[in-house]
Amino acid sequence: MKPKRIAVYGRVSTDAQSHASQLREVRAYVRRRWPKAEVAEYLDKASGAKFSREALDALMAEVRKGRVDILAIYKLDRLGRSLQHLAQLLGEFETNGTSLVATSQGIDTSESNPAGRLQMHVLAAVAEFEREVIKERITAGIAAAREHGTKNGNPFGRPRTLHRHTGAVARLMRRGISGRRIAAELNIPAGSVFAVMRAARDGGVLESLADSQK
Repeated sequence: MKPKRIAVYGRVSTDAQSHASQLREVRAYVRRRWPKAEVAEYLDKASGAKFSREALDALMAEVRKGRVDILAIYKLDRLGRSLQHLAQLLGEFETNGTSLVATSQGIDTSESNPAGRLQMHVLAAVAEFEREVIKERITAGIAAAREHGTKNGNPFGRPRTLHRHTGAVARLMRRGISGRRIAAELNIPAGSVFAVMRAARDGGVLESLADSQK
């Protein structure tokens, strides 16, 4: 049997903080439970409110390639502080066959824990719900924007850009990529990307589009 491929993720918010305390417990847990595992560590010093972080982005790239069997963390909030972001990540773990263990919270979705598998299915259902809500809000926002024009009756130019790229922007959003990186990758204005992101939050992009025309 191939050894488990385990990723350990740690995060602190500032350079003045240390990963030591959270890593001590996670490393000990991994050594005790999977002594022959292949272990890689991913450490960030960044706010949990940021969807895109250097180490987290590298970790998720490995997850999407099917190279991570188990992700071990200290607490869920090390991954992210918003329900939207956590739901997105949990959905990707489920899709790519990555189990999640949060050592300080008793969360374990690995195959050896049937109750944990049920837990993952529940968490994945939440993730799917979040994705559908985002999709509906973006669609509703774009539809509303296309029905409105400027004061002189001419349609906004940017909604056409938004409409053409909404699907790609939404997919990259769900991967936690920042707005500016999405704009660079798709070669579209950053303002258009941020308008879509705002639409995902509040169901409409009219206000942001109007502001961008001033």
